[in-house]
Amino acid sequence: MRKIISPCGFHCIKVNHLGVWFSEQEILKDVNLHMHCGSLNAIIGKNGAGKSTLIRAMLGDIPHTGDIEFRDTKDGRMQNLKIGYVPQSINIEKNTPVSVYDLLASYESRYPVFLPKNRKLYEKIKAHLRIFEAEELIDKQVCNLSGGQLQRVLLALAVMDEPNLLLLDEPVSGIDQNGMELFFKTMDYLKKHYDLAIILISHDLDYVARYADHVVLLDKTVLRQGTVKEVYESSEFERIFSAGKEETWIKEDETND
Repeated sequence: MRKIISPCGFHCIKVNHLGVWFSEQEILKDVNLHMHCGSLNAIIGKNGAGKSTLIRAMLGDIPHTGDIEFRDTKDGRMQNLKIGYVPQSINIEKNTPVSVYDLLASYESRYPVFLPKNRKLYEKIKAHLRIFEAEELIDKQVCNLSGGQLQRVLLALAVMDEPNLLLLDEPVSGIDQNGMELFFKTMDYLKKHYDLAIILISHDLDYVARYADHVVLLDKTVLRQGTVKEVYESSEFERIFSAGKEETWIKEDETND
């Protein structure tokens, strides 16, 4: 069992003046974010707001202006930023002969996966999967996993290298309520046991209200960011969602009151 750590509070990740253009169309404009380790940062907004584009820009998959900075604020040193990523979906051909063990072992070790299993590595991977309640999946073919099972395996893969930043692009789309509860329980575990910041794109405003530490309302630029209460009670939120249900989404953040 991994020991509980207190996020150091010294590491911060800044997105400075990030912008993205496709052809002559401006997709993102002057996006500025500031995140600390040990926090769950939810990005919300309507379809077409640029949420997934922001994730792709942070991963370096598409050209962008501005920069992303990882700083150790204890001594001011710049460090290389390690990013873990769970995509919205992944296409795996049916009958692909790759097990969960094969997938994680190929990332963890140079030991050829087609050779007999390395018992020490097998037990290490199984213990890592246990964190995500997925140890029973270790010998299953990845192509046969359900949506919730695959999500847990991809989360396990994403944090194997202990990243400073974990990017999650709507990883719970299509997952049932039990799967959602397990997902956010896992997010809480990661916040307590790993020294990382989490960015989650989500359309589920109720779950964001219950679990997020920091919320960013995006519509091609940052319209509002802050606590759930600050964002959900804002005029920008009301204008974007026209929900009229703000009270059911407000989470009193006792630590910040």
